[in-house]
Amino acid sequence: MITVNPDGKIMVRRCLVTLRPFRLFVLGIGFFTLCFLMTSLGGQFSARRLGDSPFTIRTEVMGGPESRGVLRKMSDLLELMVKRMDALARLENVSELHRAGGDLHFPADRMPPGAGLMERIQAIAQNVSDIAVKVDQILRHSLLLHSKVSEGRRDQCEAPSDPKFPDCSGKVEWMRARWTSDPCYAFFGVDGTECSFLIYLSEVEWFCPPLPWRNQTAAQRAPKPLPKVQAVFRSNLSHLLDLMGSGKESLIFMKKRTKRLTAQWALAAQRLAQKLGATRRDQKQILVHIGFLTEESGDVFSPRVLKGGPLGEMVQWADILAALYVLGHGLRVTVSLKELQSNLGVPPGRGSCPLTMPLPLICRIRVIDTFGTEPAYNHEEYATLHGYRTNWGYWNLNPKQFMTMFPHTPDNSFMGFVSEELNETEKQLIKGGKASNMAVVYGKEASIWKLQGKEKFLGILNKYMEIHGTVYYESQRPPEVPAFVKNHGLLPQPEFQQLLRKAKLFIGFGFPYEGPAPLEAIANGCIFLQSRFSPPHSSLNHEFFRGKPTSREVFSQHPYAENFIGKPHVWTVDYNNSEEFEAAIKAIMRTQVDPYLPYEYTCEGMLERIHAYIQHQDFCVAPGPALPGAHTSQSPFVLAPNATHLEWAQNASLAPAAWPPAHSLRAWLATPGRACTDTCLDHGLICEPSFFPFLNSQDAFLKLQVPCDSTESEMNHLYPAFAQPGQECYLQKDPLLFSCAGSNTKYRRLCPCRDFRKGQVALCQGCL
Repeated sequence: MITVNPDGKIMVRRCLVTLRPFRLFVLGIGFFTLCFLMTSLGGQFSARRLGDSPFTIRTEVMGGPESRGVLRKMSDLLELMVKRMDALARLENVSELHRAGGDLHFPADRMPPGAGLMERIQAIAQNVSDIAVKVDQILRHSLLLHSKVSEGRRDQCEAPSDPKFPDCSGKVEWMRARWTSDPCYAFFGVDGTECSFLIYLSEVEWFCPPLPWRNQTAAQRAPKPLPKVQAVFRSNLSHLLDLMGSGKESLIFMKKRTKRLTAQWALAAQRLAQKLGATRRDQKQILVHIGFLTEESGDVFSPRVLKGGPLGEMVQWADILAALYVLGHGLRVTVSLKELQSNLGVPPGRGSCPLTMPLPLICRIRVIDTFGTEPAYNHEEYATLHGYRTNWGYWNLNPKQFMTMFPHTPDNSFMGFVSEELNETEKQLIKGGKASNMAVVYGKEASIWKLQGKEKFLGILNKYMEIHGTVYYESQRPPEVPAFVKNHGLLPQPEFQQLLRKAKLFIGFGFPYEGPAPLEAIANGCIFLQSRFSPPHSSLNHEFFRGKPTSREVFSQHPYAENFIGKPHVWTVDYNNSEEFEAAIKAIMRTQVDPYLPYEYTCEGMLERIHAYIQHQDFCVAPGPALPGAHTSQSPFVLAPNATHLEWAQNASLAPAAWPPAHSLRAWLATPGRACTDTCLDHGLICEPSFFPFLNSQDAFLKLQVPCDSTESEMNHLYPAFAQPGQECYLQKDPLLFSCAGSNTKYRRLCPCRDFRKGQVALCQGCL
């Protein structure tokens, strides 16, 4: 209706000015009808594609008469509109003539507006009529083609009687009655016809033989492996921010954190690239599913982000994504079950249909597990028989596939997170701006302040220091917060960092366990004061740990800070002992510390660790050295000169593909009731569960001069071990049960240990 020439444009403008309201209504109806027509025809034509199956054609053709009827009605409607517009135009012209005083001559640009409009509606009507004829021809041709196809293949769409496919006819009957029970069948082309049933049952599933008239070359073939691409470090994280999505408070928090740390990630990548030199790194394709943010799991985190809820998991997830992306790997990120299913090739519906692509092997799965999963809880049969089964665990994974926030137990892989690293200038400014009498309480939720007895030790602290809190509240001060506490409310991360940079002390109430905040405080020059637990907290006596797949005993609020950092940055005291607590406060006020951050919690440390995992951890290879009963040569160990432990013999060949390298192994016999985790730490080493298979032989006991009156093989997460009394040696029967964790006063466990890189307990000195 709009032309490109100037006259046409002027005409359109004038039509809109001079037409009566009724004309505007008719013009709108005409334009809407044309749009509806084009949409309908577009759907009809786009639905007919080359290669569609006969039953798809049949479904479309059945609507043919209705389509022709609609086109005829639309053509008739436009003809009626033309007649009415013609009458209106004549009536308008007569009126114009009377007003013009008898002037019968019109300039070319003063033609009656109704005339141009009527010409265009006539043209539209003619086009609709032509389209109707063409559509009628197409539908007639389709009907004829369909009748020929149906006649030629009617006998080929019956369930064949083939002894190789005895279930075919029964499955066809089931499909005939139940194919609408799940939308996934329609997704694969099932439409209720016999042909669609047989095509599905022969090409998507395997209950019927392939139909001879189907194009067999179109069958899916196994995809060719992707060509290997070298991973390249990235410094620009803008694309990662897009991959992370939006719409949830959790994602907003994670994206802000990633953006804030971009410069530190870039610098860390540069340092690691120099350290690795020309080492080739193959790019991996990694699907990251953030399960705790899904609606199906309840997404309890997003609504609590702005109310002081726990942020540790979101800190870790943001840093994992950043590390993987900076290392140069391909990422896909999902935060809903529907997105995950789509990426895994799960057809829409209720799960009745097979996947459209093979699932990744279970050995390729990694599980982000905040508090860890010990082998006794991971082994389904063993957990069920011995009372270790919980709501988590029993997945029968290699325990190293579980990746933790802190190095709780070496049975799992330590994934970690990062804290912001200060340069030397910032460190000096912080040291000069510290208030010697300022303390900040660890705890943003009001529930944390409900701890019984807190008034006693807070009262002591208040005698020496000004106490600050960051507790969330809506309309009034949380009643649990004492009046002498200066509460800032919930602070954004940059403002919280500034508060820590002024404070002398960061004090914990005993909960939450093992969060990132104490490390952030220590990195900003604070001393962290925490409570010693006596007896230690565990699943046996504390609700928080009940049901979690670990028997670990926690002796303080933050065991990592206590064991791997310690004084002067970390003080662990008995809060129930007023004298000990007050003495600690006085000593802390006299103690000067520099900001400190363990290397493994810097961006470079996390990049180094994840790089090593990706390059060296391969859980799809066959198990290591032989289990009991298999023929093995003598173990490649020798007794150390001081006769306290075993070492790898210098003339022994290294175990093929062993990582960590086998030459870093040291083996001790633990004292009764002592776990291998603690035994190795006693010697300044780390327990290494991948070395257990090397020790799982009678020869290892003999070289340690342990008198074995008998040797048996059983499933037990404490084996290999030596039992007293009885002089019995026990070997491990199932490799999934090799465990650094666990102890019993009956056993002296045989423990494999290794060295570790300074500030990087996850990696041995030769592991990078």
